Amino acid sequence: MWPWEQSRYAEAVARRRAEAKQVAIELGITITGATERPARHLWRDLAAVEAEIRAAIAAVAADQLWVPAFEGGNPDHDGANAIASRLAAEGMRVLEFAEYNLAGGRANSHCFPRPNGAEAALELTPAEQASKRRALALYASERRNLGYVGVAREAYRPLAAYDYGRPPHAGKLWYARFQWAPFRHPGVDFTNPADVTREISNYLGRNS
Repeated sequence: MWPWEQSRYAEAVARRRAEAKQVAIELGITITGATERPARHLWRDLAAVEAEIRAAIAAVAADQLWVPAFEGGNPDHDGANAIASRLAAEGMRVLEFAEYNLAGGRANSHCFPRPNGAEAALELTPAEQASKRRALALYASERRNLGYVGVAREAYRPLAAYDYGRPPHAGKLWYARFQWAPFRHPGVDFTNPADVTREISNYLGRNS
């Protein structure tokens, strides 16, 4: 947030959570908990996040975990995927879903940068597409950042085996695409992809 907006931080968080509750109603799912950790801090505190995830799994006796793909869309998504790899190694059934990436230098929605043949594609019916549009529209506070999200198809697969010591794909990553900006705009994530790779590698090394 801009410095003059930061006094409204709690209000902005409350609005986003209220939007999430409305989306949950639209989709018929139940939100069982939340965290106070800012999203952009997740990749910096992976061990603590892992503990939170394990507690959440235990609280609801989950038998399956869904996680964003390791695709360079968001550093926190990539960190969450690395955490999931530890749980998968222990026998937890983990599915990953493609969201958005910049593989090949172009915007890709619901398409894995590196297919491995295990993908399942869901072609949404007109009714499902309409439902997804309604769900996206409910996130009014994020409206300007959701135009790239497709509604025609989605893709998921069992968690792939990744080399987390390397970037998800060659070239610029999605979250780094606007880092050419000459000043620190709060809407731009200036996270260095090399820092994310190093942090994930250190985390997996310490906890392997």
